Amino acid sequence: MTGLEILVLVAVLALVLVAAQLVRAARPFIVNAIVGLVVLYLAQAVFGLTIAITPVVIAIVALGGLPGSIVVIVLSVLEIAFV
Repeated sequence: MTGLEILVLVAVLALVLVAAQLVRAARPFIVNAIVGLVVLYLAQAVFGLTIAITPVVIAIVALGGLPGSIVVIVLSVLEIAFV
């Protein structure tokens, strides 16, 4: 192997390690967002609520998880936001 091939191999390995760290750091937010969106979907399907899924709603649910979805549902029911 030449020096350039070794350099490219090391650079790719470094990028893979950085990407793995980013995924590890974002995993809780991804899980919260999925759980929260499932709760919002069930609220829409079971109770017939109309909740607008916007980037703001996804951010609230990703940061708050289940409590965040409950806040969004309550605000929607009270017609304060997300209607």
